[in-house]
Formats: sequence, structure tokens, C-alpha cells
Amino acid sequence: MIDHDRHPISWRDAGEGPPVIFLHGLGGTRTAWDPQLRGLADRFRCIAWDMPGYGASARLEELTFPAIADSLAGLLDTLELETADLVGLSFGGMHALHAAVHHPARVRRLVLADTSPAFGLDGTTAQEWKEARLAPIERGLAPSDMAAGVIESICAKPLEPGIRGQLVASFARISAAGFRASVECLVHHDVRGQLAGIACPSLVIVGEADRETPVAYAEALAAGLPNSSLEVLEGVGHLSPSEAPEHFNRLVGDFLGRPDAPSD
Repeated sequence: MIDHDRHPISWRDAGEGPPVIFLHGLGGTRTAWDPQLRGLADRFRCIAWDMPGYGASARLEELTFPAIADSLAGLLDTLELETADLVGLSFGGMHALHAAVHHPARVRRLVLADTSPAFGLDGTTAQEWKEARLAPIERGLAPSDMAAGVIESICAKPLEPGIRGQLVASFARISAAGFRASVECLVHHDVRGQLAGIACPSLVIVGEADRETPVAYAEALAAGLPNSSLEVLEGVGHLSPSEAPEHFNRLVGDFLGRPDAPSD
């Protein structure tokens, strides 16, 4: 794996083959995808970014979903790629959806893990959700102080120790300012009105025990996408790529490796 610490966007690169961009969640950075980069680099060129304002990537003046989609298109330009497959977890799945809305010609296929078509489907208000996530920051804590507790709270069972350590370290690469900007951005997510126009093949994956973005959210997402399939992982929580990496990698590899998949 090779790290490219560049501005505006930094990324980690592994393997050769059809390009796949991995988009981390609210509490991750590029290193959170290491089980996928290790497991899929024999078949694909795996590229995991630090989203704007996270890790080594530069902050945007205003973090919005259209701006994130533009940043992703800019990364493709930097990599000299016309198109790529996108694999997004949670907040990263939202990024993938907005990229497919704003830059459809750049997206070949979507894998959407533990995410949703819109914020607040369970009735949660933006204000209460933001207050809950930003309370530790308001008390002067850094994301690194929150990492272990947050990760453990959203998994259905204890993680393999090596993966847990990687996730904690990945979360610790987030700045307080970057985390705050993402929390403020996330509550504006809503692509329900655009789902029917996302024509690319899509795979929706969700943990059966995911309480953050439950199975009902994934079902709504899959129902709205015209060319989609749904996989529910038994006994898995919100971090399906880390809780069940082998199963997750097999599903992603099979989906992206289908004979009818576009190729370079």
C-alpha cells in the first residue's frame, strides 16, 4: 500500500486493475479500509481517500455534499481516471450517492454499506443528533479521545483486535474541526428524489444488527435505486467492512467482478 499525501486530496493506493474508490465514514479515514485494500488488491486498484478536512486532506471552505462530490471528481482527475467504482460506508455511502447524482458519468458502480437515502428517517431531529455527536468536542475532547468508545458502541460484537486497533488509529487521524464540519454537513443528506435517476448497478449492504442505519434504511435505499440488490449480514452491526471483512470483501469482489462490469 502506498500513501499519497497531497493537497487537496490525499489517498492510499494498492493493487492493479479496475479502479475502486473507498469512501470512509464519519469516524474513519483512509486507513479504516485496510482490510479491503489487503483483500481486494489482487483483483482491483483499490484507492481509499481521506475526505476533505480529514487525515491529510485539505479542508473545504464550506463542507457540503455537492462540494464533496466535486472533490471526488477532482480526485478522479488527479488519478487520470474517467470513471471508477465507488464503495462507501455510512457517511461515505452518502458521498457515493451524491457523486452519482452530481457526476453520473464518472461513476460505474456503487456499493453502499450501512447508509441511508436521507437523514432522520427514524424521526431524529438534526439538532438533537448534532448535539449528541458534538458534546464530547464541546467538552474539549479530541476525536482520538472518543474513538474507542464510539467504535465499540456501533459494532454488534467485539472486533478482531488488530482491526479494532486500526479503526481506533484511523479515527484518531480526524481533527476536531473536520469532525465538526462533517456532523454539520451530514444532517443535510437527502437523495430520495434523485434515487430513480441513478442508473448504475448498485449493491446495498447492511448489518442485520445495525442500529445507526438499520435494515429498513437499506431496504428503502435498494427499493429506490432502479438497478440494485440488497445483502443483509447476519450478526453484524454498523461497521460491516470491519466486523465481517471476509464476507464483505467477497460480496464486493463478486459484484464488481461480474463479467458484464465495465472495464478499462
